[in-house]
Order: sequence, then structure tokens, then C-alpha cells
Amino acid sequence: MSRTTIEKIDSIKTQIQQLENERKRLLNQQKEAERKARTKRLIERGAILESLIIGGDKFTNEQIKTFLEKTVQSESARKILDGFIAQKDETTMTKVSWETKNSGISTTGKATATEQGSG
Repeated sequence: MSRTTIEKIDSIKTQIQQLENERKRLLNQQKEAERKARTKRLIERGAILESLIIGGDKFTNEQIKTFLEKTVQSESARKILDGFIAQKDETTMTKVSWETKNSGISTTGKATATEQGSG
């Protein structure tokens, strides 16, 4: 092996290490963003709960948990939650349908006339 080949190998190893470090950095950024979003969501939902329950700040966590468990298990709460789930599913399906339509691919997976070059 010539010296230039060894140098090229070392250079590539360095590039690989740099890319691995960049990947780790980006993964850590993503995890941090997810943690921050979760923390924000938990704080907001806790604030909503306390604003809706008079004297909510006076109850223990266990009391709040028991209250929510019993409330969520009620028939009326189940209907409301099922409605939320159905609404979310419809929104997701509409978004997927719209993205598929605008990507030039029909829902059957065939290319449109524009994509085939006859448009």
C-alpha cells in the first residue's frame, strides 16, 4: 500500500467518526425537543385541570388520580373520548388523502398523466 492510500483510509475513518458524532448530536437534539414538548404538555394539562376543579390545588395527587379514573370510566366521558378519537382519525385520513393527491400519485398508486409526461 502506498502512503496516499493509507492517508485516504485515515481521512475516511475521520469522516465516518465525524458523521457518527453528528448523528449522535442530532439524536440528542431530537430527544431533548421531545422531552421539552412532553414537559410543556404536562404542565399545560395540569394547569387546565387545576383551573377546572375548584380547589384543585388542595387535593393530593392520589385524589386527583382517583377522580380522573372514575370520571374517564363514565359512559358520557367514553362517548366524548371516542368522538375525539374518531375526529382525529378523520383528520389524519383527510391529510393523507390530500398529500397523496398533491404528490401526483392517485390513491390506487398509479402515476397521474402529469407525472407520466403527457400533461
